Amino acid sequence: MSYTVEKIGGTSMTAFDAVLENIILKPNDPYHRVFVVSAYGGMTDALLECKRTGKPGVYQKIAQGSSDWPEALKALEQRMLLVNEQWFADPMVRLQADEFIQTRLNQAKSCIESILKACEFGQFSRADYLQDLREFLASIGEAHSAFNTALKLTSLGINASFVDLSGWNTAEPLPLDEVIDKAFAHRDISKELPIVTGYAYCKEGLMNTYDRGYSEMTFSRIAVRTGAKSAVIHKEYHLSSADPRIVGPERVRPMGQTNYDVAAELARLGMEAIHPNAAAGLKEHGITLYVKNTFEPEHEGSCITNREASEKASVEIVAGKEKAFALHITDVTQNHQLAQRLDKLLAKMRIRCMGQESNGLGLTAYLYGKSGQINQLVDELQQELSTDNITLRTVALVSAIGAHIDCADVVSRGVKALADNDIEVLSVQSGLHQVSVQYAIAEQDYSAAVCTLHRALISAKPNQVTQSVNRAA
Repeated sequence: MSYTVEKIGGTSMTAFDAVLENIILKPNDPYHRVFVVSAYGGMTDALLECKRTGKPGVYQKIAQGSSDWPEALKALEQRMLLVNEQWFADPMVRLQADEFIQTRLNQAKSCIESILKACEFGQFSRADYLQDLREFLASIGEAHSAFNTALKLTSLGINASFVDLSGWNTAEPLPLDEVIDKAFAHRDISKELPIVTGYAYCKEGLMNTYDRGYSEMTFSRIAVRTGAKSAVIHKEYHLSSADPRIVGPERVRPMGQTNYDVAAELARLGMEAIHPNAAAGLKEHGITLYVKNTFEPEHEGSCITNREASEKASVEIVAGKEKAFALHITDVTQNHQLAQRLDKLLAKMRIRCMGQESNGLGLTAYLYGKSGQINQLVDELQQELSTDNITLRTVALVSAIGAHIDCADVVSRGVKALADNDIEVLSVQSGLHQVSVQYAIAEQDYSAAVCTLHRALISAKPNQVTQSVNRAA
């Protein structure tokens, strides 16, 4: 049986009318698909912390020992009920939606209160429960959106089913693959439309391993375990040759067809195409991935496959990080040990390394993380190395990426274009894999650098990569 597994992002879920019209109800036959849904936009931020600003949600308030977490949970409940009011005109259907999420939130509140009560005794530590609480709270957002979606479709006469992988009231977690196998063991996707929670409770601990990328891992493993023909991610924007908010929507273009090496490089930069581990599973099993714009249903979008790199060298996308940190350690005697110790600390503190370079003068690592995390890293390094030879400065990183690029040519043309526009290049990095060239520049030059490199490396030459791709039926 031929079918697709499709993931709908949080911002798209918030525009649910468009999701219904452009995605779910668009084909005459709504079946032969599995939908994995994210929480409505902003809900996971309210449950955990704001991904962009770090503003504490319910979880962070508990972790910080704040006593006002119940008020934050109540405010979240009101937001969720407001969503229900928006999507369910029928009062009886809305009552079902309200009862579901209110019951789940009440159970969550009771569970948290019990844990915190136990932690008043010396034998129990709040820190021992925090990771479990984070997973527990994160699951509520996806359960809310998945239940609502299945309920809405059922009210429209579609045989939709709510597939709750969140493990609510499950005593013992199973491995993720077993969780999926069990959930899909007796489903006939030709006659049933499964709506699946993006969060899955499992032995591996998705939040602990993938943090906010857990829904992509659930989506990927469902596609792999059920033998889907293809996988589709629906986002509120195209996977474009640059950020249209910076370069201008009229100057960028959807990437068209590319391969998983490019997807992995985008993931390294933190771009929300797909988590690298999720992409690896799809790549290994030869499952084609499509990234489509929710609001442009007729557009073919971008197609990511296992194809080999094109014979013609071509930059496909210019992307980066507006704020990163260049950490330089001057210690010519122990560069190898420095790199090893730094890698361990970065993994422990969940700071993303976006490149390293080493020479006779020391080691420089380009890092992405919160300022507090970076400062803590510097403190630990200074204590362990007993040295003050550590400097830190804020930079921006911009990468030119393609399935196959001529690195030497991209380095020279990129540096010249930036210099011609009075943008100082602090460093340039490229690899033997011929997928990307990364430029480090001053933070304030980020937008200008993206525009300059896009114009010099993509807009100024014929489109060699983007091809018309037919989405799998």
